[in-house]
Amino acid sequence: MTVTIRDVAKKAGVGIATVSRVINNSELVSSGTRQTVLETIAELNYVPNPTARRLSLGRTSTIGVIAPFFTRPSAVERLRGISEVFEGSAYDLVVYNVESMRRRQQYFHEVPRADRVDGVIVMSMSPSEDDVRSLKHSNLPVLLLDAEHPEFASLLEDSTHGGYIATRHLIEQGHTRIAFIGGPFSDPFNFARTPSTKRMEGYRAAMAEAGLAVPDAYLGIDPSEVMGKQSIAFSRELTLQLGALDAPPTGIVTASDMHAFGVLHAAREHGMRVPDDLSIIGYDNIEAAS
Repeated sequence: MTVTIRDVAKKAGVGIATVSRVINNSELVSSGTRQTVLETIAELNYVPNPTARRLSLGRTSTIGVIAPFFTRPSAVERLRGISEVFEGSAYDLVVYNVESMRRRQQYFHEVPRADRVDGVIVMSMSPSEDDVRSLKHSNLPVLLLDAEHPEFASLLEDSTHGGYIATRHLIEQGHTRIAFIGGPFSDPFNFARTPSTKRMEGYRAAMAEAGLAVPDAYLGIDPSEVMGKQSIAFSRELTLQLGALDAPPTGIVTASDMHAFGVLHAAREHGMRVPDDLSIIGYDNIEAAS
C-alpha cells in the first residue's frame, strides 16, 4: 500500500503539520524532531505527493507555454531554449498546442489560473484585448515571445533587420538579381505582422538602399499558414519558375530554413551549384539547417 503523510506522522509520533514543515524545510521544527521525521520518512520510503506539496506552498511550480503549431521546427527551437532555462529548476513546463481558433480561445482563458500555473509564456501570438483582460485578471507573470502588447513584457528578435542584413550580404557578394521567398503572411491567430512579413520588409529596404529593382516575379509569398512540407514544396516549385525567367535571380533570401530547403531541392534537381550558381540564405538556424 502507498505510504501516506499520516503514516509518517503516526510512526514518528508527531502531527501531520510537523511532517509537512519538515518536508518543506521550515525552521519551525526542532533539530531532534526533524531528525526523527526524516528517519521515519526514509524507513517507510515515503514520497511526498508533489501536487499536494505545491498546493500547500501556494504555488504550482509549473510554467504554461501557449504555442501555435509547436511541431514546427522553428517553434521546437524556441521551446528547446525555454526548456534549457528551466532545466534543473523546481519548475515543470506544460506546453499547450494551438492549432485552431477554438483551442486558442480556450487556452488564453483557461491556462492563466493561479491553481494551474505560476506564469505564462505566449509564443508568436499577440493577445487580443479580450485575451489581455483574461491574462491580467490572473495576476500572473506573462511573457510574450515573438509577439508584443504594451501591457506585457516581450522578447522579440528583429526580423526586419535580419531580412536586411541577409540581403545586404548577398549584395556585398556582388549579386544584383535577388529574390525573396517567405511566408506565412496570413494572420490566423493574431500573429500581427508575421516574422516573414518583417523579413521581407528588411529585404525590400536593402534592395532599395542599393538601388536594385524588385520585379514582382522575384517575390514568392507562401500561401500556407503553417511552415512544413508545404513550404518546401512551394519554394521548390517557385525556384523552378524563377530559373525559367529571362533574368533569373542569382541569389535568394528565404524567410525560413524550411523554404531554403525547397530552394536547395530545386537547385540540385537542375544541377546548379550552391553558392557558385545560386546563393541561398535561410533563417531560424533550425537543427536540420546544418
